[in-house]
Amino acid sequence: MSDVVFWDVDTQHDFMHAEGKLYVPEAEAIIPNLKRLTDYAHARGIRIVASADDHVAGHRELSATPDFRDTFPEHCMRGTPGQAKIPETGLLDPLVIEPSRADPAALADRVAAHRGDILFHKHWFDVFTNQNVETVLGVLKPKAVVLYGVALDVCDKFAIEGLLERHPEIRLHAVRDAMKPIDRDAAAHLLKQWGEEGVRVIETAEVVDEGLLESPHAA
Repeated sequence: MSDVVFWDVDTQHDFMHAEGKLYVPEAEAIIPNLKRLTDYAHARGIRIVASADDHVAGHRELSATPDFRDTFPEHCMRGTPGQAKIPETGLLDPLVIEPSRADPAALADRVAAHRGDILFHKHWFDVFTNQNVETVLGVLKPKAVVLYGVALDVCDKFAIEGLLERHPEIRLHAVRDAMKPIDRDAAAHLLKQWGEEGVRVIETAEVVDEGLLESPHAA
């Protein structure tokens, strides 16, 4: 399944655990499914592309008086335990790609030679603010992306809608029971909207137990 990529959005301590600085409500409930998806990918040689917030003071997303829409309290601060990914979604030999634009040819060579997972650092909600995402996708050329993580109505939203806009050729799957939103009402609307736009909304069991991706029509 070299034409399939799993896309892990921001499964970091500060979001995933109740003691975290910006806990997504009920995020701990999806950790078993996140682990199942991670283990499934690694057991089958499926590349995981992950994103992670990597903040320092002064980033535009951070505010002492947050509106919880465009700005949030400090979270996932560089070098803190809260910035780290949870162990259940640990990556294999990750190639860490920073947000500032790298030389496209040199980066493409690095990605092509790399056999492990990919980790995009980001300084804002939208993973596509990492200026190297397109270069990496150009090397990987996935036919299908299986996306999960948090928060459904923030960073998942930007990733899914960014992929829909930029890469309509990719078959996109959103794993509903491996996501949690900040706003439940917004989540229901988004899942319906994504389905209407061609995203296949699925459950973890369809991937792990039912072999969804092994179907010739999956990618």
